Amino acid sequence: MKLSARNQLNGKITNVELGAVMANIKIEVSEPSIITAAITKESVEKLGLTEGDDVCAIIKSTEVIIGK
Repeated sequence: MKLSARNQLNGKITNVELGAVMANIKIEVSEPSIITAAITKESVEKLGLTEGDDVCAIIKSTEVIIGK
């Protein structure tokens, strides 16, 4: 499946918890081992980001879409 969304993490469902309207799906992530983040040049400069820095990648979204 091809999607335009860049932050895609492959994994395996480990738990399905059904509610009256919503469901929680637990996914064990195995790949990709590299995440590509598209951020502004201003943010790179403000944070002083350089190769080799230890950072935390936070995926900002109101939705998680599951593809199978």
